[in-house]
Amino acid sequence: MDFSLSMEQEILRNSVRQFAENEIRPVARELDEKEVFSYETMAKMAEIGLFGMFVPEKYGGQGMDYLSYIIATEEIARVDGSHAATVAAGNSLGIGPIYYFGDEEQKRKYLPKLCSGEALWGFGLTEPNAGSDASNSKTTAVKEGDDWVINGSKIFITNASTRISAGVTALCRTGTRDDGRPELSCILIETGTPGYEAREMHGKMMWRASNTSELYFEDCRVPAENMLGPRGHGFYQMMQTLDGGRLSIGAMGLGGAQGCYEMALKYSKERVQFGKPIANFQVNAFKLADMAMEIECARLLLYKACWLRDNDKPFSKEAAMAKLHCSEVMYRCANHAVQLHGGYGLMKEYDVERFYRDQKLLEIGEGTSEVQRLVISRLIGAV
Repeated sequence: MDFSLSMEQEILRNSVRQFAENEIRPVARELDEKEVFSYETMAKMAEIGLFGMFVPEKYGGQGMDYLSYIIATEEIARVDGSHAATVAAGNSLGIGPIYYFGDEEQKRKYLPKLCSGEALWGFGLTEPNAGSDASNSKTTAVKEGDDWVINGSKIFITNASTRISAGVTALCRTGTRDDGRPELSCILIETGTPGYEAREMHGKMMWRASNTSELYFEDCRVPAENMLGPRGHGFYQMMQTLDGGRLSIGAMGLGGAQGCYEMALKYSKERVQFGKPIANFQVNAFKLADMAMEIECARLLLYKACWLRDNDKPFSKEAAMAKLHCSEVMYRCANHAVQLHGGYGLMKEYDVERFYRDQKLLEIGEGTSEVQRLVISRLIGAV
């Protein structure tokens, strides 16, 4: 068993880490405070190739393996969750469905701009009454001649309402199956299509510098060729997309935990109480030891899941495990980090406060921790 990264992966990690430290860390706190999506840092992330990382070069991608993409996401998340969310959603949820399920014409049309970072694309799954129960989607698409007419809404959609958002992949009810269950299909809807509106959401606790949207479809008419893959395959496509997305959420949890650990270690070695650094007190040293141990375990689990994916082996169970474990490891690391900072950990001038808020979405987005446990229990044959 070889646990070493390739030279290319090590170079990638170092370059993305340096980029995050130099370009994102100086502005992350202000962007979070003002709840602003930064087109400047978005352009810089695109310039260093953080979009379309696993897409072949013929479509404008970087042609890297999935683990390399996960390492890059991890390093961005080590500094800021909002920017990591833009990268993770841009790749796994925006680019992924079109690359894996689109026909050649759709790939040629959309992927080059998405891979260059010139444009972003949303993943329209969640609805006000269809979260964990994604198959309960109420958005409808009715065939009229050569068009689909779409009505409904989506909520909590990342990257869908920026000024460079080019469209969204929306899960729609397109009929009823023979067993009486809804027929679900994915349809590509471009920004600017009459009847489609994306509204930016504000007042978030976390990822305040990422773009989150509500989507509305009112007699929104799109050509029949905008269907993604075969009719009725939408739920399968969404679930396959979420498998990959869970790895990127795992990367965000891992990177965020690493950031919390490093901030806590640095502060506890500098903060002096009772005549010595607080890191020297066993109660604090044990917190740091637990953080280091859990991060190492989380990294091994996440990287194994990526290895399975890169080697075309089943990885759904491991993806769910990695998403669940990494997100909960960040919760514990963020909690310890704030505790070690004491009162300062509650102040916005310390980045650990932002990490503490940002963590919570990892236990909710792309399948809650409860849903991950349900997925795992089914895959091990328990239910």
